[in-house]
Amino acid sequence: MGRLRFNAFTMNCVSHIHHGQWTRPDTRQLEYASLDPWVELAQLLERGKFDALFLADVIGTYDSYRGSRDPAVREGLQIPVNDPSLLIPAMAYATDELGFAFTASVLQEHPFAFARRIATLDHLTGGRLAWNVVTSYLETAGRNLGWGGLPEHDERYERADEYLEVVYKLLEGSWEEDAVQRDVERGIYADPAKIHDIDHAGRFYDVVGPHLAEPSRQRTPVVFQAGSSERGRAFAARHAEAVFIIARTPEGAATQVRDVRARAIASGRKAGDVLFYQGLSAILGGTEEEALRKQREIDERASDEGYAAHMAGNLGVDLSAIDLDAPIGELRSANVQGVVKNLIEAAPDTTWRFGDLLRYTADLRVVGTPEQVADRLQTWADAGVDGINLMYHTTPGSFVDFVDGAIPVLQERGLAQRAYAPGTLREKLSDGAAGPYLPARHPGAEFRRAAAVGA
Repeated sequence: MGRLRFNAFTMNCVSHIHHGQWTRPDTRQLEYASLDPWVELAQLLERGKFDALFLADVIGTYDSYRGSRDPAVREGLQIPVNDPSLLIPAMAYATDELGFAFTASVLQEHPFAFARRIATLDHLTGGRLAWNVVTSYLETAGRNLGWGGLPEHDERYERADEYLEVVYKLLEGSWEEDAVQRDVERGIYADPAKIHDIDHAGRFYDVVGPHLAEPSRQRTPVVFQAGSSERGRAFAARHAEAVFIIARTPEGAATQVRDVRARAIASGRKAGDVLFYQGLSAILGGTEEEALRKQREIDERASDEGYAAHMAGNLGVDLSAIDLDAPIGELRSANVQGVVKNLIEAAPDTTWRFGDLLRYTADLRVVGTPEQVADRLQTWADAGVDGINLMYHTTPGSFVDFVDGAIPVLQERGLAQRAYAPGTLREKLSDGAAGPYLPARHPGAEFRRAAAVGA
């Protein structure tokens, strides 16, 4: 069993996952709009040899609960929310090894412009960038962007498939590896013969090209994906290098990991081409009693309305109007279908209730001494999980406790790295086994021109 990879899971907003905690005096969540807490966090994570800081995002409001966005606004529930990508250059400048993953929906920006954005960020970070591809689940996102509502679930993934194809063509195929000459003697920066239009004409996009940015260290940043629905898993098997999951139990995680890896193999990839990160929070104490005391303090601050409004928005269902003892069933109309699928896989013989959804993420926690937390994380690793997206209750406090308490124990057990592998984020995540570019088995690599192969 290899090491676990660790990301800090956060968001450029007041209240991300664990609602109500922003009111505590020992958190910097109210300072989300300034750079100082983000730079402090990045440097802390690098000291703890975390692999990356993972930034979530949404482009709409949670307005399903009680038929209004008012509960979300009162809670600071992912509103206000700022652009996550703009934090990355400052944090990258303050660190040397830490990776940065940010979330962007295929609905929010044209792929031609977005390809330049991620190429720029990959340049500025020295190849430490990852993109979490999402298709959006908030109905308000679709309305805000001029779609007249959210496209159907499977159509969003069809659009995402083509979006990725355009991005691959731009990042991988538009500029040959030796297109950039930088010949100051002859006054030639780049060879025009080695820069190509992509001439993409598809169902959703028409893009001529060429790509406006020269190749970055990774060309295509590491591809994350967070969908666990049936269609989302098919998308992950084809495109993802890392998948963020929120399985209810290690057994549920094992089922999802086996499923997606089998699909990846069927599409011509290898099982190890896809890494799986489980979302968890950790509450640590020097003793078990101290950890339990911290847990009680967190639960006392927790906002039930915040959790309910969050999950209602995820599902597109007003949970305030539903009998919480009613069985969920398949709930096929849910915007985030994977949440329900995760519950079923966690315990197939159990009939889950709507009430079980309200604290779904609140209950994804490990509590105890550093040794007890390490024991629990070993259980997730044994289930096939490759990494943890660590959610916080307070920031940076939750991460400080983990870096100073759990990481040394995990390092002793070989579950956390002691040093970074050299190279790009893609190389670091593979512990040096992979190169800087997408592997040849990845569908994006097929667009790389012959002149660029083997660089």
